Amino acid sequence: MENFVDYIRVYCKSGHGGAGSRHFMRTKFKAMAGPDGGDGGRGGHIMLRGNQQLWTLLHLRWYKNVIAENGENGSGDNCTGAQGKDIVIEVPLGTIVRDEETGEIEAEVMQEGEEVIFMPGGQGGRGNAYFKSPTNQAPEYAQPGEPGQEGWKLLELKVLADVGLVGFPNAGKSTLLSSITAAKPKIANYAFTTLTPQLGMVQYRDDRSFCVADLPGIIEGAHEGKGLGHRFLRHIERNAVLLFVIPADSEDHRREFAILVNELEQYNPEMLDKQFLIAISKSDMLDDELKEAIAAELPENVPHVFISAITQSGLQELKDLLWETLNSAVNSAEENE
Repeated sequence: MENFVDYIRVYCKSGHGGAGSRHFMRTKFKAMAGPDGGDGGRGGHIMLRGNQQLWTLLHLRWYKNVIAENGENGSGDNCTGAQGKDIVIEVPLGTIVRDEETGEIEAEVMQEGEEVIFMPGGQGGRGNAYFKSPTNQAPEYAQPGEPGQEGWKLLELKVLADVGLVGFPNAGKSTLLSSITAAKPKIANYAFTTLTPQLGMVQYRDDRSFCVADLPGIIEGAHEGKGLGHRFLRHIERNAVLLFVIPADSEDHRREFAILVNELEQYNPEMLDKQFLIAISKSDMLDDELKEAIAAELPENVPHVFISAITQSGLQELKDLLWETLNSAVNSAEENE
C-alpha cells in the first residue's frame, strides 16, 4: 500500500465542435441548386469510468495533460463531420473531480462501469442546410462549432471502506490493521507513520469479509486543516462504522475520545450519525482491575472492547462486534430509505 495515491492534479481540455458547412449543391444545369452543407461533429468528451479493480489513482500520476480530439467540420452533400474521440479515464470507485479554481465537485463515480462526463466536448455547428426555410431558400450562413472546455481539475479518492480506524498518531491502528487483515502497513513508534490510508480485508466467519481503512492519525485542529486534517477527514465521510482506537496508556481515555469526536463534528456534523465503537489497544499491559477502571471512564452508549495485537487477545471479539455493527448500520440505512 506504499503506492496509495489519493489526489491527482490534471490539466484537461475537451474537444472543440467542428464548424458547419456553408455549401451549395451543384448540378449539371445549376451551379447553386440549394444548400447542402452538413453539421460539424461534436468535440470529444473527457469522462470517468468506475473500475472496482483499481484501489488508487497511482496510474494517473503521469497524466499531466488530457486533451480530447476536436470534431471535424461538416461538408457538402449534407455530410456531418466525425465526432472527436472521447477520452475515458478509469478510476477507482469513490473518485470525485473538483474544479481547481472554484473547488466545486463536478463528477463522482460510485459504481462499477459507471461513466460520467465531467468535461463535455463542444457541440458541432449547424450547416447551412439546417437554416433553409420557405423565406430563405439559399442561406449563406453556417454556425461555427462551440469551443470545448479547459482547466485544471483535481481528482480525489475517498476510500470506500466499511470501517474507518480513528485515533491519534501512535494509537496502534496500523498494528491492529496488520493483525486482523493481510495488509502490511508501515509500523513505527512515532507520530504520523501512516500518511496515506491503508486498506485491508478482514476475513470473517463463513467466508464473509469486510473492508477496514487505517486512516492518517488525527490531531487537535484537524478540522481547520492542521497537520493532515482535511485529507484525513475526507476519507472518513464514507465509512459506515468508525472504530476509535485509544491506547491503554492514554492519560485520559474519555477526553481523548471526546477530542476525536469533536474534530469530526467540527468538520462535518453528519459524522455523528455514524456508528461509533471504541477499541482500547495495547491492553496486554492491563489487569482486570485497570480494565474495569478504564471501562467506567468510557461513554456508556458506545460499545467498547479491550484488545492487544501482541497477544491477539480480544481480536475475535472485535471482529464479531464490527460485523454485528456493520450489519445493523446497513439495515437501519435501508429502513430510512
